[in-house]
Amino acid sequence: MINQLLPSPAQDLSDDQILGLYGRSGPGVWVRFNFVSTLDGAATHDGVSGPLGNDGDRRIFALTRRQADVILVGAGTIRAEGYEGPLLDDAGRDWRIANGYPGHPALAIVSGSLDLDPCSGLFTRSPVRPIVFTSERASARRREAFSDVADVVVLGEETVDGPACAAWLGGRGLNGILCEGGPTLFAGFVRDDAVDELCLSLSPLLSGGRGRGVGADTPAGDLRRMRLASLLESDSALYGRWLRP
Repeated sequence: MINQLLPSPAQDLSDDQILGLYGRSGPGVWVRFNFVSTLDGAATHDGVSGPLGNDGDRRIFALTRRQADVILVGAGTIRAEGYEGPLLDDAGRDWRIANGYPGHPALAIVSGSLDLDPCSGLFTRSPVRPIVFTSERASARRREAFSDVADVVVLGEETVDGPACAAWLGGRGLNGILCEGGPTLFAGFVRDDAVDELCLSLSPLLSGGRGRGVGADTPAGDLRRMRLASLLESDSALYGRWLRP
């Protein structure tokens, strides 16, 4: 059961009510990040985020995927979390089709060096042909190795700029961008003040200082102010949705 604390109290929200709260808030390209964190700031446990979330977090996570035109993920998160096969369940796919979306969101991966396996289940079992953003640092031979299983896009000389990926996706009509990690990708968007929305689940756990934080790779610079749009809770976990003013 997920309850609403803000903007007004409500008990046991339905999926439709949650989807209404998490609807896109602006026109054009919209970049939403989704993270889970312990109370003391760790975004992973033993290298992955799964142990930090509860049933409420997983439910919201699945619902936000329904609304995405494209899921954007860094290579480190891909290697740690998997991402093989469909990223939505049958109910999510049916909802998308009924609401005018393709049955499955596009999948885009950021990998400056192409340190991925083109024979992995990520590529062979994906219901959509992935997009891979890379840099000129990846050899032509590596790029060619992925050409049969993905659309390879070169953006940047040494590294791939996250906001440039968002602009490329928006230029192809993939405006609703859901970024699911990791901290390196997040840092690039924060640096360019290009985070439109942050969905942060605060897990009622303490990590004792283990695990990287959500903003571990964010460089020092100006602070970015966000506005709290909604706050939900379930089993002592909090789920906040912050928007860029």
